[in-house]
Amino acid sequence: MEAFLSLAFLVQIVRISVPYVLASLGGTFSERGGTVNIALEGIMLTGAFGFVLGAHVSGSPLVGLLAGCGAGIALSALFALATIRFGADQIVCGVAVNLLAVGVTRFALKMVWDSSSNSSRVESIEPLARAEGTTGIVLGVLTHPLILLAAVLVVGGHFLLFRTRFGLRLRACGEHPHAAASLGIKVRWMRLYGVLLSGLLAGLAGVWLASDQHQFTDNMTGGRGYIALAAMIVGKWRPGLAAVACLLFGAADAIQMTLGGAGIAIPSQFLQMLPYLLTIVAVVGFMGRARPPAAVGQPYED
Repeated sequence: MEAFLSLAFLVQIVRISVPYVLASLGGTFSERGGTVNIALEGIMLTGAFGFVLGAHVSGSPLVGLLAGCGAGIALSALFALATIRFGADQIVCGVAVNLLAVGVTRFALKMVWDSSSNSSRVESIEPLARAEGTTGIVLGVLTHPLILLAAVLVVGGHFLLFRTRFGLRLRACGEHPHAAASLGIKVRWMRLYGVLLSGLLAGLAGVWLASDQHQFTDNMTGGRGYIALAAMIVGKWRPGLAAVACLLFGAADAIQMTLGGAGIAIPSQFLQMLPYLLTIVAVVGFMGRARPPAAVGQPYED
């Protein structure tokens, strides 16, 4: 029991939750504009690969950060082209993008590092302050640039969505696109901005994963993009509530790891399915209470 009350356990929850928080925030922007983006999984994976490739070529994690975010934006732009410009089915395109990301990153992994499993290790983004013992654990969280950035983005995302003209227009495009168009709002462009923002944030989530592990491994996202979408639904498409839901899913991951390392006589397969089981239960429990944007998933036609 002490393991679940320790500072190290709480820190682990925060670290695990960061990619969920960033990706769920990205999904919120996309769906608030009316576009279902289940391609978050593939965008995260591409962002992770972009970070490692950029850091490997340049030797700089900052270049890797920019490359990872750029890769996320590029893939989301492809998704937006298919769904917003040509009106293709958003779910089908999302699945296709996820499969494309798996195939492209696997191919590139083989081409660059001649490996089908993982890349070489690269320099990661490190906390701004270091210390030993418990103090070092706390400082590692409080001064890590990506953790701080994630917190700022959640607050900033809420402000952008609910306190700015841009957010009002984006939400209008997700609720009543034709009414928004009658007021002179360019619906397709607003939806594009929402999808590109989701690509940037999901790419940043992938950067965290790769930086935290110092390398890229094949299919390293492991379903995190889908869990982030579940957190977005549980959080009722609101950045702050979605972040709280992400902490819940992060806690499930941390519990699984802690129990697995404690040598408790629980089948490892059950422990591995725990986060996904919680995701299903949470979505089923909250789906009826959470009202999605009225026009989400509906292609817009002039």
